[in-house]
Amino acid sequence: MPMATAPARSGLNIHHYVAGIRGGDRAILARAITLVESTRPEHTALAQDLLQALLPFAGGAFRLGITGVPGVGKSTTIDQLGMNLLEAGHRVAVLAVDPTSKRTGGSILGDKTRMNRLALERNAFIRPSPTAGTLGGVTRKTRETMTLVEAAGFDIVIVETVGVGQSEVAVADMVDFFLVLLLAGGGDDLQGIKKGIIELADMIGINKADGDNIARAERAAAEYRNALLILTPHSAVWHPPVVTISGAHNKGLDSLWAQITGYRDKLTAAGDFKRRRQRQAVEWMREMIGNRMLEAMRQNPQVAAELPRLEADVREGRMIPTRAADRVLGLMGLS
Repeated sequence: MPMATAPARSGLNIHHYVAGIRGGDRAILARAITLVESTRPEHTALAQDLLQALLPFAGGAFRLGITGVPGVGKSTTIDQLGMNLLEAGHRVAVLAVDPTSKRTGGSILGDKTRMNRLALERNAFIRPSPTAGTLGGVTRKTRETMTLVEAAGFDIVIVETVGVGQSEVAVADMVDFFLVLLLAGGGDDLQGIKKGIIELADMIGINKADGDNIARAERAAAEYRNALLILTPHSAVWHPPVVTISGAHNKGLDSLWAQITGYRDKLTAAGDFKRRRQRQAVEWMREMIGNRMLEAMRQNPQVAAELPRLEADVREGRMIPTRAADRVLGLMGLS
């Protein structure tokens, strides 16, 4: 896709945004992502119009979620996998969900420096997004950002998450394939995290399977294969495999990607791929309804005046939570 000349950098309207994104203007794409991440009402309205205008051009990319505990080598693996995909003719966008400190509000935003080669490639686009403390550590706008990068012509979208909480559930429910990266001999302190996320996995990759660690990685892979046997698979046509890889040494990544494309072909043939996308779209709508309802509640002056007293009554045991909830809904005219 040729790089377009950007229009004036001030006062962009929806036509400028659509033309710039479809024409390959990376600066306008970045500005559009900032627009959908904004919480200002005037930006929200424009963002929704933009997403609606771009919807016919989105949805064609393959969406890959990758998670793993800190130190597992996610960024190194994504950097190498992304380079392999570029060599195969793909255009790759990486949306790195970045943890935001609840105490300071600061976030790392260092993914471009951790994906050194991919960040320099014309057919790759890396966007770290701070979560701003949203539930599960996942930015509320990740789905909208996926729509933008897909409309810009990126046919592989990788969503990276930190791997330490409910963010995995959210990411698994917005991608086509969920890859969980683990280490051999991670220690008992990580077992709780592993048990929680392997149920979400479409594939488990034991990373850093190189040098003296190969045997340990193979043993770990065998253990996880046995563990997966007792779990109910997400699809009747796919049982999550366990593979050993080395992102740092580009070992096993071609085989990993071949299995991912095999998954896509099998689920497409069975109709499961389309159904999964449709279910995700409906869940997205329901999530947005919930978010909008909460925002409307916060903005309602009657609720704002009454809520502190209701919360105090619930906290002190003077009122059951369900009755307090009914009072709030009544103030909003919803009961």
